Amino acid sequence: MVDFRVVVSDSKTAQAYQVAVTGTAANKFIGKSIGDIITGDIVGLAGYTIKVTGGTDKDGFPMRPDLTGPGRRKILVAGGVGYHPKAEGVRRRKSMRGREISSDTAQINAVIVEYGQKPLSEVFPKKEASEKTEEPKENKRAEGKKAK
Repeated sequence: MVDFRVVVSDSKTAQAYQVAVTGTAANKFIGKSIGDIITGDIVGLAGYTIKVTGGTDKDGFPMRPDLTGPGRRKILVAGGVGYHPKAEGVRRRKSMRGREISSDTAQINAVIVEYGQKPLSEVFPKKEASEKTEEPKENKRAEGKKAK
């Protein structure tokens, strides 16, 4: 069975929402490519339309829109998705994933194209502050120096 994390970005509010998609809904993503427009029902956004903009595979290699198929390849890149050179003219051979979503894909990035009736704040309620804040972990090395 395939599992995906779908990160849906809202350009109006500059917010991103992460949704875990499993089972038959996840199978609907397989075979889709970067740039494809799909219904938001797959990720729980009834009435919304989303566009696939990229993603990464299970090992963290980015999907690149100019590579065909779902496979991973080592290509010579001078910029763009997955490589940002420090100086002009620098090229590097990097492993990249093709534009097609497969079972090796772990994360799918998407952006909202058409909005539905229900606002996103209702679909994705905010998490409570108590869940986000954790007590800071003390530095054990600093404690050892104080004791000496």
